[in-house]
Amino acid sequence: MTILQLSKLLHRGKIGVIPADTIYGIVGSALKPETVEEIYDLKKRDKSKPMIILISDFADLEKFEVKIPEQLKKLWPNPISIILPCPCEKFTYLHRGKKSLAFRMPKNKLLQTLLKEIGPLVAPSANIEGAPVSETIEEAKKYFGDKVFYIDQGKITAKPSTLIEIKDGKIKVLRQGVFAV
Repeated sequence: MTILQLSKLLHRGKIGVIPADTIYGIVGSALKPETVEEIYDLKKRDKSKPMIILISDFADLEKFEVKIPEQLKKLWPNPISIILPCPCEKFTYLHRGKKSLAFRMPKNKLLQTLLKEIGPLVAPSANIEGAPVSETIEEAKKYFGDKVFYIDQGKITAKPSTLIEIKDGKIKVLRQGVFAV
């Protein structure tokens, strides 16, 4: 499947399992509330837990009325997700009342190209909440069947992204992943 074909599917609100920059993710447009809700349902995800959003560049943050502290700009692109304040009510479907969102700017060139074409994507891990993360498309198909499309890149075994937040000007690591802070 080409980037253009993939982009068309995602623009239409379709959901797919694709290789993200760390593991297989189940992805859909972050700007389509109905797509986001469908991913929550497919994953049987706790509706109070926000999802990580993949972006292609710092300008994407403006779509969410979010600003990144200058000192953090040197961390991206990398497999590090940064929780940033997002008090905007129109994004409650994403922040779930927490008034903050986690963003990641991946290094993967193909993913970057897709993000530039489609825009921000929600990208939680490709599994049912609480179940093992899919390392292969066959494993993902056991979770999601024919409800999503798939991009197969063979077996992917990696740690998830590192998750940080900024409090009082200090970086706090919430989940140590593949990237060391």
